[in-house]
Amino acid sequence: MFILVRRAAQKTLELAGERCGFEVRVSQGATRRVLAGSGNMAQAKIQHKMGEGGKSGRFDRTVSMADRSGRLLESLDQLEMRVEALRESATAMEQERENLLEMIQSIQNSQEMRTISDGEREELTLTAHRLLGRTLTVQISVETVRNAEQEEALRKATSIINEVASKVLDDMDEAKKQLMALHAACITEVSLVPIDQKFQSVVISCALEDQKKIKRRLDTLIRNFDNSSKTIRIMEHQKVDMFKSINGK
Repeated sequence: MFILVRRAAQKTLELAGERCGFEVRVSQGATRRVLAGSGNMAQAKIQHKMGEGGKSGRFDRTVSMADRSGRLLESLDQLEMRVEALRESATAMEQERENLLEMIQSIQNSQEMRTISDGEREELTLTAHRLLGRTLTVQISVETVRNAEQEEALRKATSIINEVASKVLDDMDEAKKQLMALHAACITEVSLVPIDQKFQSVVISCALEDQKKIKRRLDTLIRNFDNSSKTIRIMEHQKVDMFKSINGK
């Protein structure tokens, strides 16, 4: 029986060698040792390959994920810079729109428009209306992200400015002083006029973008106030000259 098993094992090794393209010669005493050794070596090689493959795969995945994360973060950083540039450009366009509207309205209400002929004034008024209408077709909106405290501060600041602006026709000199005090609260330079401390505390609580808008609005109100005062003084001076002319006749 033992001889038959040994011969079968030897035959198996010879057939395996023929299939792989080489000749296998096994002595009768070494058949069992060869079979056991071959199995152990094959299993060791398989385990070694699996260990290398698994280790290599884990390392490659880790590097790949890190690289991918870095690329995504770099892309988001670049997009953030473009978003901020977009907001700055839109804010600049918004300011330009406000400046254009102010300039057109200033020309419409200027004293020079009253010193030209009716035909010329009508033509210039039509042109100003056309430019005003075209400017108003441009809609630009840059929303400011605010928390509840900043929302309340903006509401208070707007209310204070509106209250002062409504008093211009009642007392121009007092309204001008109050506007200058509000404006002084919005600048960092040393002010030559008294500062409205209450308004300053409100403005400080506003969002940074709102602080800039509040200052721009006060700048516009003060310019309009100065232009209106100049127009009123010119009109009063003309009335005095006309009165003297009539009395002289």
